[in-house]
Amino acid sequence: MKKARNRSHFTPEGWHTVTPRIVVHDAEKLVEFVKQVFGATGDYRPDRPSVIKIGDSMVMVSDAGIRNPMPAFLYVYVDDTDRTYRRAVQAGASSLEEPSDTPYGDRRGMIKDEWGNTWQIATYPGDAA
Repeated sequence: MKKARNRSHFTPEGWHTVTPRIVVHDAEKLVEFVKQVFGATGDYRPDRPSVIKIGDSMVMVSDAGIRNPMPAFLYVYVDDTDRTYRRAVQAGASSLEEPSDTPYGDRRGMIKDEWGNTWQIATYPGDAA
């Protein structure tokens, strides 16, 4: 992890103030799932938290061991909700909500992966003119 160049800033370069961390059994398989479904980048690291990047956001994934597994509930913006939702289901996720338009404007679907993480997959249509 690179340190921030601006010493008055307290996060590493490229990171946000809040970083989700998911702890699961078989973290390597979860990293591959997230790469397949969301096009994430990064690799599994057995000796430290795996840092993967989904869009412009970092997510840490760790193997359970000294920490108990703890699933996450994440809202992820993607360029195509329907296509990403289908990829997730094809990769083994369970459907919780098929994609639909929400009252607040997002097109959103929801899945649960085999580790118990819930992913709301959404596309923001932009400001309607």
